[in-house]
Amino acid sequence: MPGFAEPITTLIRQLCKLPGVGEKTASRLAFFLLRLPREEVEELARSLLAVKEKIQSCPVCFNLTDVVPCEICRDDRRSDGVLCVVEEPADLFAIERTRQFRGRFHVLQGAIRPLDGVGPEDLKIRELLERLQDGKVQEVLIATNPTTEGDATALYLSRLVKPLGVRVTRIAYGVPMGGDLEYADQVTLGKAIEGRREM
Repeated sequence: MPGFAEPITTLIRQLCKLPGVGEKTASRLAFFLLRLPREEVEELARSLLAVKEKIQSCPVCFNLTDVVPCEICRDDRRSDGVLCVVEEPADLFAIERTRQFRGRFHVLQGAIRPLDGVGPEDLKIRELLERLQDGKVQEVLIATNPTTEGDATALYLSRLVKPLGVRVTRIAYGVPMGGDLEYADQVTLGKAIEGRREM
């Protein structure tokens, strides 16, 4: 990056490694950071280091946590009868933000992606099946992403879980609230029709 001092160029290169951040956005962020007071930049640096040093995977649900087990697994107000299976911790956080689900979680740490060399053995599926052995879970809610990989993972899990006598459900997806039908794509609209329910 001609015209920039080496520390700025290095910072921009590092920021470009973040998902969705191109050179233009990285430059904007770098110059924003330069304008911040030193204390705020140091606080940002400390929080980045703290995340790397303190965050680990919960040994029960595989959520990200700084306490073992995680806050969700320790919450005795949650139902043990429903287990929501998600691909990544970010998906768990998205569901938690809705405040609609009060059961337990299981994070697979990905989805089945044969083209990327990710098979069922690379996910936390064995651990999921172990969690179902005590008979507390009556329903497994599969909340994998509505993608080819997410659907394949959901189907694979369904075939493993149903023979255990546990009810298997899948999150509904379709037209978003406030959306216009005329702007919905065919797949989304089709899924909304498939997932219809009684009124």
